[in-house]
Amino acid sequence: MRLAPTLTAVAVSAVLLGLSMELAAAGKVDVSYTHPEKFRDASLRSAGYERGADAFVMKELSAHLQTLGDRYLAAGQTLHIDILDIDLAGRYEPWHSYAYDVRFMRDITWPSIKLHYELKQDGKTLANQEQRVNDMFYLQRPGRSVHSSDRLYAEKAMLDDWFRERFGEQRVSATH
Repeated sequence: MRLAPTLTAVAVSAVLLGLSMELAAAGKVDVSYTHPEKFRDASLRSAGYERGADAFVMKELSAHLQTLGDRYLAAGQTLHIDILDIDLAGRYEPWHSYAYDVRFMRDITWPSIKLHYELKQDGKTLANQEQRVNDMFYLQRPGRSVHSSDRLYAEKAMLDDWFRERFGEQRVSATH
């Protein structure tokens, strides 16, 4: 009877060890922001009158991109992403007297991020490009809930799609 718990513990340990090795083998993402004070619309704290990004938005997007790197980049790969401009989904509509600090999501207020990225494998450049990432259909996509408690859900979903399309094959091709 004591063998079953011991075997279960060994199996769980082996699975956890495999997962930790897989995560350790992932590539690295480095995110920087060029002139965030001039970003078009990257603040969740202002009523949309000032330009610039707040620290919360930059911290959340950086952490999300690093998580995507863990998932999609192969060992030895480094991805540097320089964010050049952010335009968050939705807009403040200050004429709503009791909702002056609410972002209203409309079809014409899709999220957009302008960035430059450089992907390297063991120091050798594989890709180097400037790109604007948009999601004009962010309100119509299945599985994207407007009831999400994540205030950057549209931007993160947009980056998920972009990262998967751009780098999804990196880990697979590096292992074959």
